[in-house]
Amino acid sequence: MRNRSGFVLIIVLMSVVILTGLLTLFISEVYLDTGSNRQALDAAQGSLLAASGAIGAQQLLQLNLNNQSYTSLQDVWTKPLILDEEQGQLRISIEEENGKINLNAIALPNGQYNEVYRDIAVRLFKLLKLPLDPTDAIADWIDEDNSPHPDGAEADWYRAQKQPVRPHNKPLTTLEEIKRIKGVAEVFDKIRPFVTVYGDMPAGAPAAPININTAQREVLQSLDDRIDDALARRIIEHRAVTPFKNASELAQVPGMESITTGLLTRISTKGSVYRIRSEGVVNGTTRTVEAVVRMAGSQASILYWREY
Repeated sequence: MRNRSGFVLIIVLMSVVILTGLLTLFISEVYLDTGSNRQALDAAQGSLLAASGAIGAQQLLQLNLNNQSYTSLQDVWTKPLILDEEQGQLRISIEEENGKINLNAIALPNGQYNEVYRDIAVRLFKLLKLPLDPTDAIADWIDEDNSPHPDGAEADWYRAQKQPVRPHNKPLTTLEEIKRIKGVAEVFDKIRPFVTVYGDMPAGAPAAPININTAQREVLQSLDDRIDDALARRIIEHRAVTPFKNASELAQVPGMESITTGLLTRISTKGSVYRIRSEGVVNGTTRTVEAVVRMAGSQASILYWREY
């Protein structure tokens, strides 16, 4: 199935690349008529290539997710793809967001903490040895009230800054938005690989479940105080051989027998939200499309799309 999935992706990409070539020919004539330079033409073609890659990546995810009840780092979509053709080069990578900690789950709209998920975030920040704990500031940014937490900030604080901003007072919509939160810009690069603002909150669940098949070691350790570095590595070694098909199988890892039951509402084994990075390179000019998509059966909805 993995080989078939990769083959289908290549077929999809090649089809779009052919279309890209035709569009490029048209664009070339337009640029010649207007006197635009070659670099602008290369950038336009690179944009088309990058967009085609993002579309092809969605096709791959649809095929893979429809035929598997779980997702893991052994899936074909986890492998970067480089496709060379006459017009240039296409580079694609896909990353699952459900293996990360969803910052939007830290606080409730009324300002109260979601204690279960806040504890997970606090453990992560301690593990990363941050110079500060941004939990209070993040909670104040996304909750609807105007009462700051002890180390947080509300509208008055933000208005007094050299570059005033207004707290969102609702869930974060992009990861880059968190850099506007008090103190977060200084630690953004450290926390970025482990956090997200996307995820699913099933009815009755205390937080957005974290996929134990794709979560990094630091995120696994953050799930519970009893999961140390050695135990997190044991989980990773187990899933590399036998990915978890359901959350209860985590108890099969030696040392997790008494811990797993308390984690069942916090973990999952299949992702639904993915970050796609697609780069189109033409004559040394690179255009990049970064997209976040939510997969629901055969349907894909775009949560974020940026080209640069």
